[in-house]
Amino acid sequence: MGRSSILDKNELQKRMNDAIRLTAPGQPIRTALDMIIAGHLGALICVGDTEHVLAAGNDGFPLNISFTSNRLFELSKMDGAVVIDDDITQILRANFHLNPDPSLATSETGMRHRTAARMSVLTDAIVISVSARRAVVNVYVKGKSYQIQTVSEIMSSVNQLVSTLQTTRASLDRALLRLTALELDDYVTLADITDIFSSFEILQQAKNELKFCIVKLGTEGKLVRMQLEQLAGESVDNEYDLMIRDYASDSSEENAARIRERFAEMSAQEITNAQRVAEVLGYDDLDEDSVMTPLGLRTLSQVSVVRDGVAERIVNEYGSLQDLMNDIRKDPERLVDIGVNNPTILADSLYRIQGKHGGAA
Repeated sequence: MGRSSILDKNELQKRMNDAIRLTAPGQPIRTALDMIIAGHLGALICVGDTEHVLAAGNDGFPLNISFTSNRLFELSKMDGAVVIDDDITQILRANFHLNPDPSLATSETGMRHRTAARMSVLTDAIVISVSARRAVVNVYVKGKSYQIQTVSEIMSSVNQLVSTLQTTRASLDRALLRLTALELDDYVTLADITDIFSSFEILQQAKNELKFCIVKLGTEGKLVRMQLEQLAGESVDNEYDLMIRDYASDSSEENAARIRERFAEMSAQEITNAQRVAEVLGYDDLDEDSVMTPLGLRTLSQVSVVRDGVAERIVNEYGSLQDLMNDIRKDPERLVDIGVNNPTILADSLYRIQGKHGGAA
């Protein structure tokens, strides 16, 4: 897949997310949609790109009145479409008859949904279709549709995802403690890090799905957002990045970002395959029992006396965590030269971590 295709896909998803936010609980349009459903009405609503929307239809009533949820509800009692400006401040037309090109392909069956899908392909508008018979609301962006869910339906998915996050995070925390002990003992294998990368990806997938649920929940998603931050916030992302840099053949931040993208694209079977993980990290001819030597960025970041940027200088100086462990007692002044103000505390901290978790292996 070319880069332009990826950018197009990302832009489409961004626009769809914007459309979902527009129709999420707490938003004025969502209030009107709930009223329309409760009134057993149908509706066709075009938001934005008004020049092209108006060019694709005729008749109707020019209004140019301020937007309110109640007005949108009342105007939906008429046939035809309601046309709203980009900023959702003005209702421009009501009872407007849309005539999109009938040759535009769509998989929709109902006339109102077919018209909405075609209008979304023909224009850059967000098009909303409400089925009176089925009490279903579909949002269309460039032919792609999203069916609005109730808060209770979304929360059912949220509860499952939060449970997955909690279980995976607890398992990952245990695995990372064990990994720290293995790193300090210089006995990490490819199988060890493969299992952890797999857990990180499960966490990331659940996190992304939960983020999407938060978008759909609108103002109802505040508590879920707090849960997400607690279970898989920025600290988890930082630890994931540092672990990749610890074990990749190229430890740069740019390469770590590329590796994360590749891990995210891998199937569940691939991400648990040690050889495939090694290939993405930049190694050939490794098996799951191959010993891996970490730089030590992740472990050093856990020590309070290692300030921002100092871990980088330490690994640049020593080359690996094990070389640091071998030298730290013999030549502490070497650490002073690269910015560690308390080399003895650093040494004690690392040996204390090693002793505390030494039985984890």
